[in-house]
Amino acid sequence: MDPSVAGTTAADGDVASHADRTSTSVDGMPTRTASARWEGTLTEGTGTMRTGKGGLEAPFSFKSRFQEGEGSNPEELIGAAHAGCFSMALSKGLQDAGFPPTSVETTASVHLDQVNGAATVTKIDLDTRVSAPGIDEATFTKVAEGTKEGCPISRLLSPGAEITLTATLV
Repeated sequence: MDPSVAGTTAADGDVASHADRTSTSVDGMPTRTASARWEGTLTEGTGTMRTGKGGLEAPFSFKSRFQEGEGSNPEELIGAAHAGCFSMALSKGLQDAGFPPTSVETTASVHLDQVNGAATVTKIDLDTRVSAPGIDEATFTKVAEGTKEGCPISRLLSPGAEITLTATLV
């Protein structure tokens, strides 16, 4: 392998590129990757964020992150990750409770605020709409709240950000 390729050094001294590496967690689930490239100054520069398998590619800029410019931003990607994780976890929770859903649609609104002079994700509002035939409101609420606490992305984000949930049966 070309030693000029950025990567990590293996135990035998070879350089392994990030693309060539296969890594898994202790439970056998794959480790996910994403990358970003930024060119220029903070306020005038531009960048591109990409997921490891190429499913998402998004341009971003100072204006798209801190104002209302075109493109994406890291907070939107966090929101997409949280909405996707929550929707899948809620689907499983409802199925496990005996009410397999026909649809789960979640929007995550990520709040970026100034805290002690630093931009900080302070809150994420999850708004989910679910079709799950036969479930009563109390059971649905219990499963949805449990999912909010247990979904992996909620667990990652909840120590630093407040997470709220509005769950509606449709």
